[in-house]
Amino acid sequence: MTTAVALPTQRWHRPLLVLAAAMSVLALVAVVGVFVDDRELVGAAIWLKPFKFAVSLAVYSVTIAWMLSVLPRRSRFAERAATAFVTLAFVEIIIIVGQVVRGRRSHFNAETPLDTALFAVMAMSIMAMFVAHLIIAVVALRQRIPDRVAAYAIRLGLLLSAVGFLAAVPMTLPMQDPGIVGIAGAHAVGVADGGPGLPITGWSTTGGDLRIGHFVGMHGLQAMPLLALLLTRRTRLRTEQKTRLLVIGAIAYVGLTVLLTWQALRGQPLLRPDAVTLGALAVLVLGSALSIRAAVK
Repeated sequence: MTTAVALPTQRWHRPLLVLAAAMSVLALVAVVGVFVDDRELVGAAIWLKPFKFAVSLAVYSVTIAWMLSVLPRRSRFAERAATAFVTLAFVEIIIIVGQVVRGRRSHFNAETPLDTALFAVMAMSIMAMFVAHLIIAVVALRQRIPDRVAAYAIRLGLLLSAVGFLAAVPMTLPMQDPGIVGIAGAHAVGVADGGPGLPITGWSTTGGDLRIGHFVGMHGLQAMPLLALLLTRRTRLRTEQKTRLLVIGAIAYVGLTVLLTWQALRGQPLLRPDAVTLGALAVLVLGSALSIRAAVK
C-alpha cells in the first residue's frame, strides 16, 4: 500500500487543511475555556462541546484531504463538495461557539425564536455536510485507484463514516422528545441529558447514549486506513487476502456501530451491557474471527 503509506503531498485540499488548522486553534482555546470558565451546560463544562467538535472536525478534515490526494485523478466535483463541507463546518462551529458565549444550548434548542433558527441552520448544515461526504465517497468509488489495498481502505472508510452520520439520526426523532419545553431531541435514552457520564465524552453511565454509535461510526474513516497500514506490514499476506480482511473489518465495524446504537436505544449504559448485548457482541466477534481465519487460508 505504498500510495497510502507514503502520504502523498501533492493536491492536498487547501480549504480542508485550513479547517483543520482553525479547529486545532479552537481546540486549544476550548481547553483554556474549560479551566477559566466555570459555567456548566447540560451537566458539563460549557467549553467541552466546542473542544470535542473541534477535535473531530480537525481529524475528519485531515483524513479527507489525504484521501483526495491519493486519488489518481483530480476531481473538481469532489473538491467542490469538500469546499462546501468546509463552509458548512464553519457555520456549524460558529453557531456552537456563539451559543457557548451566550450560555445557551446549541443542539435541540427551541426555547426562543433565535435558538430555534440557529438549530434549524445547524440541522440543514449537517444534512448538506452528509451529502458532500456522499459525493466524495461516490467519486472515490468510481475512480480506479492503482493500489487495491489503499482503494479498499479509502472507500470502506468513507462508507463507514456515512453510517456514522446516519447513527445520529435517532437523536432528533420524535421518540427522543424529552418532554421539556423548548427542547426537541436528546442524546440520552431512558435518562435526561446531562446526568452522570464518562470523563470528557460525557457518555451517560446511567442510561443509553446515542452519541456512542455515532462516534464509533464516524471514525471508521480513520479505522480502515489504519487497518490497511497494519496489514501492509504483514508482507506474507497476498493482496487478495488483505482486501478480504479489510472487507471483514468493515463489516465487523458496521456491526459494532449498529450494536452500540441498538444498545443505546434500549436505554442501556455502555459499560453495563446485559446478557442480550453481550450475546450479540459474542456472535459478532466469533463471526469475525471465523471469517478472518477463512480469509487468510
